[in-house]
Amino acid sequence: MRKNIKIIGSGFSALAAACYLAKEGNKVTIYEKNSTIGGRARQLKKDGFTFDIGPTWYWMPDVFERFFNDFGKKPSDYYELIKLSPAYQVYFGVNEFVTIADNLPEIITTFESIEKGSGEKLASFMKEAQSNYDIAIKDLVYRPGVSPLELITVETALKVNQFFGNISKDIRRRFKNKKLVQILEFPVLFLGAKPSDTPSFYNFMNFADFGLGTWHPKNGMYSVVLAMEQLAKELGVTINVNSNIEKIEVTDGKATALVVNGEKVAADIILSGADYHHSETLLDEKHRAYSEKYWEKKTFAPSSLLFYVGFDKKIANVEHHSLFFDVDFDVHAQDIYDNPKWPKEPLFYASFPSKTDSNSAPEGKEAAIFLIPLAPGLNDTNELREQYFEKIITRLEKLTAQSLKNNIIFKESFCVNDFIKDYNSYKGNAYGMANTLLQTAFLRPKLKSKKVKSLYFTGQLTVPGPGVPPALISGKLVADLIKKHR
Repeated sequence: MRKNIKIIGSGFSALAAACYLAKEGNKVTIYEKNSTIGGRARQLKKDGFTFDIGPTWYWMPDVFERFFNDFGKKPSDYYELIKLSPAYQVYFGVNEFVTIADNLPEIITTFESIEKGSGEKLASFMKEAQSNYDIAIKDLVYRPGVSPLELITVETALKVNQFFGNISKDIRRRFKNKKLVQILEFPVLFLGAKPSDTPSFYNFMNFADFGLGTWHPKNGMYSVVLAMEQLAKELGVTINVNSNIEKIEVTDGKATALVVNGEKVAADIILSGADYHHSETLLDEKHRAYSEKYWEKKTFAPSSLLFYVGFDKKIANVEHHSLFFDVDFDVHAQDIYDNPKWPKEPLFYASFPSKTDSNSAPEGKEAAIFLIPLAPGLNDTNELREQYFEKIITRLEKLTAQSLKNNIIFKESFCVNDFIKDYNSYKGNAYGMANTLLQTAFLRPKLKSKKVKSLYFTGQLTVPGPGVPPALISGKLVADLIKKHR
C-alpha cells in the first residue's frame, strides 16, 4: 500500500532513503531547514570560487556504484569522476613529506624506501584489509543493527580476535617507522575514534585508501548531492527547503504528523535524517528512546574548525589533498578524546580542489579548504578561530617554502557554533558517533524508534556509522526496514 512518508533533512542518508522509498511507490516528501539541500555536504560559492563545505574525500567508489545500480543507473550518468594521482601527500616537516601514489605497487615501493622490509609487510597487511573490506562493506554494513547475531558469520567467526584488538597495536607491531605508522592510522580517523580505540577489523579502511584509491567528482562532492537530488525527483520525491521542523506529533503511540514552519503536516511514516539527538528533542520527553545521560556517555566523532580561503595565486608544493602531521599526533588526539580542549599545536588537513578542478577557482587562483579536528562541545569564538588560522597558515608557509598571507582574497570559517546552528548537531560534532567496539552495529542508536510506531531514523549517529558511503548505506537500511514493517 502506498504510504505518505515525510523525511526530515536532506543529507546523503535522507536522500538515499527517499530514493529507495519512492522506488517502492510511496509518496515521499523531504523537509530541509536550510535554503539548500545536502545537509553537511552543502556548497559555498564566492567571487568565482567554489568550495565543498563538508566532505571532500570520495572513497569507496563501489558503494556509490551499488547505490546508483539499485536504480538502474551509474554515477557517470550524473557526474564525472577523476582519480587523483597522487592520492594525497603527508607533510612531516620542512621538505619532509611522503607522497601516496594512486596504486598499491607504488605505495609498497614507497614504504620499502622508508623502512626496509615494510613493503612486504604492507602487502600482507593489505591482503588482510581487503579480506575485511569484502566482509564488511559487501555484507556486514548492509545489515540493520537489529540483533548481535548479524555480526556472526563463518567469516567473522574466523576473525573474532580482530574485534577485540585495536588498529594502533596491529600497525605498530608490523611497522616501526613513525611516518608509516601515522599514514596507516590516518584512514581510521574517518571512523571518528582514536586508532587505539578502533577494533582491528576496521583496517578495511586501509584498503579503501590504498586499494581503491582517492577520487574527485568534477565540481566537487556537491555533484553527488545534485545527482541524488535529480534521481530523487525522477522517482517523484518532493523536496522543500527553508522548512524548519518544530515538532514530531505522536497520537496513541504512533508518529502522525510534523509541525513545519508552524503548520501541521500529516504522515503515515516519519523518517528523520537530521541529528538523532536533535530529532528526539522534537518529541515529547516520554516518547524519547534515549536520555540525555545516554548521549553524554557516548564517544562522539570530532568537530572541526574549517576555513574556506580564496588565494590570488597558485600555491606550490601541495597536492589536491595534503595532510600536515608535523606536530605530535598523539597529543592532538588526547586533546580531542581524552582531555577535550583546544590543541596547542594541531594537525591539520588542506584540500586544494583547484589543483584538479578548474571550476573550483578563477584562472591563476587557488581555492583552499583547511580543517582542524577538534573535540565537540568546545567554546567557539571568532578570536580563537583567528588565532588558529594564524597558526596553520604560518606553518603552511614554512613547510611549503612560500609566502601566502598577503595573497588571501577572502576567508570564511565554520566551527562548533555553526554545526549546532546549521545542522542541530549534538555538541557541534562534525561526523556523528564514533565507531568504537561498544558503538558498533547493534550497539548504535536504532533505525526504528523503540517507543514510537512509524518513526524511523537514518544518518551517521545510527547504523552503520560516520562517513559518506555509510550514509548512503544507512538510507538503504532504513528504507528496507520500513518496507519490512509495513
